[in-house]
Parts: sequence; C-alpha cells; structure tokens
Amino acid sequence: MSFPVRAITLDLDDTIWPIEPVIVRAEAVLGEWLERHAPRTAAHWPIEARRALREEVAASHPQLAHDFTRQRMIALERMFAAAGDDPALATPAFDAFFAARCDVEHYADSLEALDRLAARVPLAALTNGNADLHRIGLMHVFRFQLGAREHGAAKPAASIFHAACERLGCAPGEVLHVGDDVEMDVVGAHRAGLRSCWINRDDACAAAREWPRDDLRPDLEFTSLAALADWLDAQSTHPDTA
Repeated sequence: MSFPVRAITLDLDDTIWPIEPVIVRAEAVLGEWLERHAPRTAAHWPIEARRALREEVAASHPQLAHDFTRQRMIALERMFAAAGDDPALATPAFDAFFAARCDVEHYADSLEALDRLAARVPLAALTNGNADLHRIGLMHVFRFQLGAREHGAAKPAASIFHAACERLGCAPGEVLHVGDDVEMDVVGAHRAGLRSCWINRDDACAAAREWPRDDLRPDLEFTSLAALADWLDAQSTHPDTA
C-alpha cells in the first residue's frame, strides 16, 4: 500500500525495545535496593507481594490508569508504611527502579531504522509508559516525546493522538502511527484518523501473531522497524506512487 506520510508517531515499549526483560531487571534492582536500605520492607514485601500490591493500586485508582509513575509511588509508600519504615524512602527507591527501567536493550534493527526514518520525516514518541528518552539516549531522533502521564489520557484515547498531530503541525490523516499493540496502537490510531503500522515482530524476542480483528486492519504491517524504513524510502524514491 502507498500513501503520503508527513510525520510518524512511534510507540516505545515492545516497538523499539522489548519491555519484559527491562521490567524484570528493574524489579530485581528495586529488590536489591530494599535489602540494602530498608531490610524490613524487603522482608515484608517479596517480589510476588510487590506485584500484587501494584495490581491492587491500579485497580483502586482507575483515575491513574495513564500514570504508571504515580501508581508505583503509591505502592512504594504503602510498602514502607506497612513495614514500619519511612514512606519518604519511596522517592530514592523509585529513582533506583527508574534508572534500571530506562536501561533498555534495543531490538537489533531499531537504532539504524530510527535514523533512517528521522532522515525522511519528523518522528514523535507516543507512549503509555514512562520511559525517558533523554536517559535512554534517543531523544535526538525525536521532535518530542508525549506520554500518557504528561497528556492526562492514555492510548487508545483519540485525544493523545490528536495532541501529537497538533504538535507536529499535521492533520491526522498525514501522520502514520507505528506500534506493536493491536488495541492501543492500531485501533487507537485508526479511530483517531491516523494511518497505522503494526509492528508484528518475528524474532528471538517476540513471535509473529495473527491479526485478531475482522472490522479493521492496519494500513501497514511489518516484522521490524527496518522494514518500515525500507517502505518509507521507497515512497520517497517514487513519490508518484503515493
């Protein structure tokens, strides 16, 4: 399929890097921090209990569904208080967790593909997560990062897509949103009037999936960002086919 693209918005977690190993490492770093600085809390809250508390906090604070940072801070404050430690320890504990959360390992194709994409059109990061592209070292590739916490609503809400389009100076139909999640990325972008690209990876970190819906499909589907960059290069080389 060919169509003009004036800008691209990109999901981050599981699109540019796999998120599960990042969170596993970050939880381990948090556990080690607790053992050193708050051993009572560490003993009272093994990782399984911490996970259950995070789920409880998310369920009891639906108004914070877009704000993973605040959810985790609430959970940390409750952990310390329940163990008889100072809830103010939540801030340095979160800092330790978050530093590890931003220590990501990119998919093999991501960095080169991002450079190629950015050479063609403006890129914006559009994420429900709380990764910090400055810490990760990728902010130079993007015009801006718009997170659900900053915006006040998460994908698939149309408002976050429209806010990104406005900052890019483009109509929704001129923007291609790229992501791995069927509902958050593809369906959300489609309903907001953007073009959509489903990154359906088939490699050591992810298994290719069948498209699950009959009512709509992504405009594009690739197994890597490199394949998307190839497509965009072809559009730029042969603009008369767009």
